[in-house]
Amino acid sequence: MSILDRIGHTPLVPLVRVGAGLPLPVLAKCEHMNPGGSVKDRIAKAIIDDAEARGVLRPGMTLVEATAGNTGMGLALVAAVRGYQLVCVMPEKMSVDKRIALAAVGARVVITANAPPSSPENFRNVARRMAEEHGWFLTDQFRNPANVRVHEQTTAAEILEQTHGRVGAFVVGAGTGGTISGVGRRLKAALPHVRIILADPVGSGLADWVETGSIGPDGTYAVEGIGGSEAPDNLHRDVIDGAERVADAEAFAMVKRLVREEGLLVGGSAGTNVVAALRVAARGNLDGPVVTLLPDGWDRYRAKPWMQDWTAEPAT
Repeated sequence: MSILDRIGHTPLVPLVRVGAGLPLPVLAKCEHMNPGGSVKDRIAKAIIDDAEARGVLRPGMTLVEATAGNTGMGLALVAAVRGYQLVCVMPEKMSVDKRIALAAVGARVVITANAPPSSPENFRNVARRMAEEHGWFLTDQFRNPANVRVHEQTTAAEILEQTHGRVGAFVVGAGTGGTISGVGRRLKAALPHVRIILADPVGSGLADWVETGSIGPDGTYAVEGIGGSEAPDNLHRDVIDGAERVADAEAFAMVKRLVREEGLLVGGSAGTNVVAALRVAARGNLDGPVVTLLPDGWDRYRAKPWMQDWTAEPAT
């Protein structure tokens, strides 16, 4: 028994105040309550388990991953328990809080420019190059099929159990695509009428890709860990039924509501997911509740301006 055995089996809670008055309940899966503080604990363990089972990862090797921070923290837990070294490659956009946390748990953190996927300086390309040059094991969360598989086998199974097999829609953002693809595929197999909806930041090109098959314009946005300017291999378009675009201001305002009205200490992408889920629930015409996911905790964003603004408000 180790801390890794506590990954998953997270609560599914109703958004009572935030979702008040809607024709359908909105339920949120509390992935920020995993040991490493995010949904990415699931894929970190699954990827390492798979690599060890296939014999491509051996004791004493170094792991390297391109990460917005959360997969890095999950991998750090696995590395600590199983004796690996870890290198995390992060774009400079990501919060200082994440950099500090990863360094504190023993990871080597490499910061890259906010470069597009075509650039050699893009964080994914840097991680791949470092793996090749040093003989490190690239965990490759954006392409590794173990990512999708673990969500199909665990996250989706938990949702079906917790809802007693009744889900009208599942609404979530995509970073690697593993969550929406894995959960979506399992839910669709069990519930033919379920709707799978991508929650996408305004400025990301993925919503256009879902709707048309072509990536939309590459814009800027502050929400971390979701969205992108290309569709990763683990994002399966055939599973997704539609998309909701959510602006940064809407997402961050919702995070504040989730913290202060629901007691859910979550990060920015949770705000994006919940705004989109509330819109879907408001339309009704679904056979069951709308389920969304709270990917990580607020502790990773306390230095960001959007959260700093909360403490600058006058007392009421």
